[in-house]
Amino acid sequence: MAGTATATPSSGVTDRARESARASATTAATAAAKAEVVKAARSAAAAHASATGVGKTETLTVKDTLIDPEGKRHVRFARVYRGVPVVGGDLVVHLDAKHNYLGVTRAIHHQISLPTVTPKLSAPQAAAKAASSADGKAGRTELVVDATAGTPVLAYRVTVTDSRSTETGGIHSVVVDAASGKVLSSTPLTDGFISPQLKSKLRSTGQKATPQTGSKATVPAKGGKARGSFPAPATGSGSSLFVGKVPLTTTQTAENSFTLKDPSRGGAETRDAGGKEIESFKDGKPFVHAGNSWGNGTSSDPTTAAVDAQYGITSTLDFYKSTFGRNGIKDDGAGPNAVVHFGDKVGNAFWSPDCSCMLYGDGDGETFKQALVALDVTGHELTHGVVEATADFQPTRVDARQNQFGEAGSLNESFADIFGTAVEFKTNNPANPPNYLIGEKLGLDQKFLRRLDEPSQDKLEGTVDYWDSGSYDREVHAGSGVSSHAFYLLAEGSGKKTVNGVEYNSPTHDGSTVSGIGRDKAEQIFYRALTRYMVSTTDFHEARTATLQAAADIYGADSTEYKTVDKAWSAVNVTEANTPKEKPAAKR
Repeated sequence: MAGTATATPSSGVTDRARESARASATTAATAAAKAEVVKAARSAAAAHASATGVGKTETLTVKDTLIDPEGKRHVRFARVYRGVPVVGGDLVVHLDAKHNYLGVTRAIHHQISLPTVTPKLSAPQAAAKAASSADGKAGRTELVVDATAGTPVLAYRVTVTDSRSTETGGIHSVVVDAASGKVLSSTPLTDGFISPQLKSKLRSTGQKATPQTGSKATVPAKGGKARGSFPAPATGSGSSLFVGKVPLTTTQTAENSFTLKDPSRGGAETRDAGGKEIESFKDGKPFVHAGNSWGNGTSSDPTTAAVDAQYGITSTLDFYKSTFGRNGIKDDGAGPNAVVHFGDKVGNAFWSPDCSCMLYGDGDGETFKQALVALDVTGHELTHGVVEATADFQPTRVDARQNQFGEAGSLNESFADIFGTAVEFKTNNPANPPNYLIGEKLGLDQKFLRRLDEPSQDKLEGTVDYWDSGSYDREVHAGSGVSSHAFYLLAEGSGKKTVNGVEYNSPTHDGSTVSGIGRDKAEQIFYRALTRYMVSTTDFHEARTATLQAAADIYGADSTEYKTVDKAWSAVNVTEANTPKEKPAAKR
């Protein structure tokens, strides 16, 4: 009928509904596909027990499931023996596109067998032992099978908080023998950017860090308010300590109220600890401002450090998502969080698994007089979170001063340096020119903390360029140079080179010449190896094998990329020929 109006949904609403329905269908299909992969991997692990080491009394719990563009499937499992979780028993089962078994990567190469899983020690007794050893408060206590040192042992794993054996109220994972009560290991879960050994060296030599702060260079940033209902994303800007003015996406909660939380990046947020050692992220005070311009570029404004932290965590998140498709540190869509002004006179920065967040102190007032909120520090520490969610490298031992040792621990530090550097290159801020130096903004006398091209230029930590038999029990920051150097050679090649104004001259152990394949390809190979082919006990020779497999997956076993991976590892003295026949027993 002429003149009659019919009410119909707007096209925008309809389109959004259809998009939401498609997204839901895609999510459901992905979940179903992964469920089939897990089922096939479990069956394969049992059918190939001689290779996987999975016994009839064991079950497998899923940690991660990955489906490669090329068709392979990988399922990372934790092992459970007669109902008891196994520490150091992780494995990855590899399948082809049709779910046929291809192989396994496993942390231990012996069968789990115990006469009993009934402990002699009670859980409270074990908790008391753990709390005493780490000088803290015992928390979660669980019965486990500790397989990290070769012979499996029934034990308790105790989480100890407020430990006074570290510079702050650190968190430790303490393993106690369930029969004898002996403390088998005590591993810090909040691993600081500045190691105890380095801190001692700096103090003994009287060095004072003079960081490069107050940069005037700027990145274009425009402030703006959201329109419509609240809360809503809003575009703001911040004046940072290290890189001048930066853009920030914040949350507008009212007409004149903004919070330093990024709803476009999984709710990534920075909060204020107020000089206290808070126990969880929620205990931090949100940064709230009437305007959407944050900090003043100096430490006189407590918000300034928060600007660097927020910029660092969102830049790292953007790097992992755009480069690898990784959505969050744990690949679960959640944005990383940060807490600034943590503790009293804390000259360090930490990744804390307990709160899944970054913790930044304001400096110890002696060696470090500024918060360690530089971009590569954040990229380094958040990468520890990525490693924890994937291969979860573990040190072979930890000494009484909390220094960590061993090749797997060295790989942990190395990957954190590699991808911390990669965050700089991806962010490409002119006030923080990307380079292969780590901690160059901290103001140390040697102008950097570590470097990837020739690691032995680091005299503070004694970082090495090449592998030798001492690598098995080398302090992890010193040992990290082996794989960091291999990555640099793979990306940039050997010899002299200038990148963004920094001169490099990377040597090789065997005098060979290595032609790099480019940083982008090197990053893809190392990330594929980390997430698919490495486990908690991976050493340098196993890392070589893992990166070769990753290169074969992506580029082919006859490719230049594959051959260059082999050359890069040979150039740091990691070869098939000098692979140890078996790993030395872990020191207790």
